Amino acid sequence: MTPQAHGVALPPHLPPGQLPAASSPPATAMSSWRKDPLGGGSSEPFTVVIIGNGPSGICLSYLLSGYTPYVKPDTEHPHPLLQRKLAEAPGVSLLDQDLDYLSEGLEGRSQSPVALLFDALLRPDTDFGGNMESVLTWKHQKERAIPHVVLGRNLPGGAWHSIEGSMVTLSQGQWMGLPDLPVKEWMRRRRRGLRNSRATAGDIAHYYRDYVTKKGLGHNFVSGAVVTAVEWGMPESSGSGVREPGPLFQVSGFLTTEDRSQQPFSLCARNVVLATGSSDSPARLGIPGEALPFVHYELSALEAATRAGTVSPASDPVLIVGAGLSAADAVLYARHYNIPVIHAFRRAVDDPGLVFNQLPKMLYPEYHKVYQMLRERSVLSPGPYEGYRSLPEHRLVLLKEDCQAVLQDPGGLQKVFGVALVLVLIGSHPDLSFLPAGGANLAMDPDQPLSAKRNPIDVDPFTYQSTHQEGLYAVGPLAGDNFVRFVQGGALAVANSLLRKEARKPP
Repeated sequence: MTPQAHGVALPPHLPPGQLPAASSPPATAMSSWRKDPLGGGSSEPFTVVIIGNGPSGICLSYLLSGYTPYVKPDTEHPHPLLQRKLAEAPGVSLLDQDLDYLSEGLEGRSQSPVALLFDALLRPDTDFGGNMESVLTWKHQKERAIPHVVLGRNLPGGAWHSIEGSMVTLSQGQWMGLPDLPVKEWMRRRRRGLRNSRATAGDIAHYYRDYVTKKGLGHNFVSGAVVTAVEWGMPESSGSGVREPGPLFQVSGFLTTEDRSQQPFSLCARNVVLATGSSDSPARLGIPGEALPFVHYELSALEAATRAGTVSPASDPVLIVGAGLSAADAVLYARHYNIPVIHAFRRAVDDPGLVFNQLPKMLYPEYHKVYQMLRERSVLSPGPYEGYRSLPEHRLVLLKEDCQAVLQDPGGLQKVFGVALVLVLIGSHPDLSFLPAGGANLAMDPDQPLSAKRNPIDVDPFTYQSTHQEGLYAVGPLAGDNFVRFVQGGALAVANSLLRKEARKPP
């Protein structure tokens, strides 16, 4: 993702001369924030630095800003066991309760118990088609706020600003919302509507940015901030010479300013939360010719080529590699402009692992249209979809400078096609190059590449703290939570853990 200048400066407790100044933080946070912005005397490290300003980072900032969830006293949760547990601690904040105990026995579409818990409280019966309101009520308790900063390359909303705005979300629109601001309510105020219960990526990006403003979180967010290194070491010594518990983290990088210049920054933190998502580095095939200029990894490249006339109804086909939803989006885009398509993917059309076999037809008609196309055009006989051909169980093995693509079928037979453009859409990997060893030693299997779906960062399921490094947390796709609906549970777990740490600190 490309850094975007936003003209927002880091809060004024950072080292002088390294970053531009900013307006003072709220008085409620001043006791823990650096009191002398000019750098005279010692400075306290940040309590928390959050790297990444997508939905996970925004939700965590909301919880760390003193917004505290309580169960409404006059409501009853439809899950009997959960209701009984909630009734045992009336008037006690969710942030002060035992998340392990509360989440025990819950089942759903996530492997994370805390994600299931928070989702069940925010959307009690949504999996059964209900629309029961959240059983939570929110109180803004400023004295509970934990000073923090959220560093992001883009505007608040993260990678959602990089997605083509008219694309429709995979999840239902209501599942994209953050605490205490339902998406439907926000869209109604903007006189916008959901499409088949889903929202456009543009609306959701605007919603996240607006959420930060409406909830008064803006002073914690820094856009155009690129982190280049995170290091940790020995605990610091207090003024009395006593070692403080836990490691200290050094977070370094650069800030893109209004005039597009880059200013370095370096700051200390007691805790670091990784919330960078998994879309930074497109997955590659690792084949000869992949570096040729007609090979791309983002749908935006097809859009640009269409505008430039490089691809057209009269050109050679666009080769789309992959059978996920990004590849389906590319097929839909190309067909909308009558651009010929060759669609190659490794799975068989009836493979149960194929994403199209997992989506309800009524909710996702456009993706089922692609599925119908790839089934009916997987044979050489003429079909109803002129200009589209699918090649299931084929691998792209070679690309040539004269725009020829060599594909291999399951029997080893190679086929050569002339193409105008190649779009490789086979997923992406998180970019944690700013961590020691690229974060590989933090994964569940350190010997395998870090992957949001197959090998996420190994975290405690009830605190989301790394099992390998104290004070380092991971949320969202990095911790295996790949849907906005469930990333919020990770934010709840981290906030719960950090508040307990703060409560244990000596006065």
